[in-house]
Amino acid sequence: MSASQTSSSDVPTLLVKIFGKDRPGITAGLFDTLAAYSVDVVDIEQVVTRGRMVLCALVTAPPRALEGDLRATVHSWAESIKMQAEIISGLGDNRPRGLGRSLVTVLGHPLTAEATAAIAAKIAKAGGNIDRIFRLAKYPVTAVEFAVSGVATEELRTALVTDAAKLGVDVAVVAAGLHRRAQRLVVMDVDSTLIQDEVIELFAAHAGCEDEVAEVTAAAMRGELDFEQSLHARVALLEGLDASVVDKVRSEVRLTPGARTLIRTLKRLGFQVGVVSGGFTQVTDDLKDRLGLDFAQANTLEIVDGKLTGRVTGEIVDRAGKARLLRRFAAEAGVPLSQTVAIGDGANDLDMLNAAGLGVAFNAKPVVREAAHTAVNVPFLDTVLYLLGVTREEVEAADAHEED
Repeated sequence: MSASQTSSSDVPTLLVKIFGKDRPGITAGLFDTLAAYSVDVVDIEQVVTRGRMVLCALVTAPPRALEGDLRATVHSWAESIKMQAEIISGLGDNRPRGLGRSLVTVLGHPLTAEATAAIAAKIAKAGGNIDRIFRLAKYPVTAVEFAVSGVATEELRTALVTDAAKLGVDVAVVAAGLHRRAQRLVVMDVDSTLIQDEVIELFAAHAGCEDEVAEVTAAAMRGELDFEQSLHARVALLEGLDASVVDKVRSEVRLTPGARTLIRTLKRLGFQVGVVSGGFTQVTDDLKDRLGLDFAQANTLEIVDGKLTGRVTGEIVDRAGKARLLRRFAAEAGVPLSQTVAIGDGANDLDMLNAAGLGVAFNAKPVVREAAHTAVNVPFLDTVLYLLGVTREEVEAADAHEED
């Protein structure tokens, strides 16, 4: 410890706590009162919950002869505005935060006291200390963020994420630091993630072969076919379908609730956004234009003489292909892979989720939830914003500003 650290830790300080009904002018009033004693401000923290405020000010202590007068004056001022005051003597600043600083985001719908207690207990058991707690959103889910120190991020993630689903919450653990606000790239799967539908099934409905397509899909799910085999088998069933059906399918696509809000907010933050899909460019190119996406890649249905041939052309986008495209998009965007976020729901998204700096399993099957960095199990895609530290109030304020 340096001489300066030693001296600062030995300086007498006072922790001044003011609590009661919140109203304008309290903070100014407190520091105006303290200013008469020429104290220096070491730290300030203020919290308002349901109209009740707790204001904490850590200040250097005045000369001993004046401390009693300061205490009496602060208490008198607090009483005059119907607040309560508490003043505690001590030495120095707050103790330094431990190494290993992480941000833990907890999403609940609702967030129960039982789940919150369990999360806090797991943090403590892992050796972590909760330094701050902040609410990010109250709807459509309750989202709170814990600033935790004293334990490595990966160790904390392992401790918290494993049993999150049993507690009825979603938990994300990321390292704290400036990188969280740096430019990022967010890449999403399309079917059952960005949109509520499976595009191949929409085409199959027009071709009258829904049952056959579903049977091939089931075989792939059972592991009897890999993705490329199942893709070719399903597309073959569309042979002869009139190309005019593409426009009909585009009009039938339903965005996932919160999708527009997520993309609009990410773009305002300066992020770049892309999609990768085992579906078809005939739909993803339209989504790219409609939503203002930066990147989009999918398989392409071959059309000859106004008819679907039952074949695909070009590069096949499969499980490995999605991870490859994530890396390609990151390189083109000039964003380190560690600053990428991938969102998906299926097994063919796993390579992409694991390659990204943060992989989010969105309403995914158990095998995907267990392998991803974190999971979101509510039907609102914009809840991913909370995992990035964006509050609901910031989203709404940006929307209101744009309307003005």
